Amino acid sequence: MRPLHLLGLAAAALASPASAAPADEFLAALVGICGQAFAGRITANVPVAPDDPFVGQRLLMHVRECAPGAVRVPFHVGDDRSRTWVLTRTDDGLRLEHDHRHEDGSPDVLTMYGGDTADAGSAMRQAFPANAYSKALFEREGRAVSTANIWAMAIEPGVRFTYELTRPGRAFRVDFDLAAPVESPPAAWGAD
Repeated sequence: MRPLHLLGLAAAALASPASAAPADEFLAALVGICGQAFAGRITANVPVAPDDPFVGQRLLMHVRECAPGAVRVPFHVGDDRSRTWVLTRTDDGLRLEHDHRHEDGSPDVLTMYGGDTADAGSAMRQAFPANAYSKALFEREGRAVSTANIWAMAIEPGVRFTYELTRPGRAFRVDFDLAAPVESPPAAWGAD
C-alpha cells in the first residue's frame, strides 16, 4: 500500500485545473459517439431568410474523426457537404472552427472562423464568442454583422446534441437526435 502522502501527490498530478475539466468532459462525450451520424432539425431560426439554405433540407452531423484533443464533425445540409465543425483542446478550454470547403475540396474564402471558450462552460455546454481572426475575416468579407457571433454546442449523451448561433437579431439552432443514429453519410468535401 502506498503511503498517504504519495497518494495525494499522485492524485494532484493527475488532476487537471477546474477550468479544464468541463472542456475535457465535453470532448469525451463527443468521442463517445465517434463514428456515428445523427439527423437533426431546426428548433430556432429567427429571422428566417427567404433563401435560407437550411430550411427544408436533411440535416446530418457525423462525428467522423476523433484524435486526442481534437474532434471533426461534418455537418451536411442536404447534398451540401461543405461544412465541418472542428473542436480543438486549447490550454484554456476549447476552440471551435468552421472548416468550409468547395466541392473540389478547396477552401472557401469564409473558412476556419469560430471562437474560443470565454469561460469553463460545462461538461454539457460550451460557448464560443467570435475570436479576433474571425472578426477580421468577417470585416474583410463584408459580413461585419457576424463579428458579434456566439456559437454554442451542447450535448446530452444518448439524448441530444445542439448546435447554435446567436447574435443581436439572429438566433439559429439545430438539435440532433442522439438516441437514433443514422447511416453515415459520404465524407465532407475536402476530407481525405
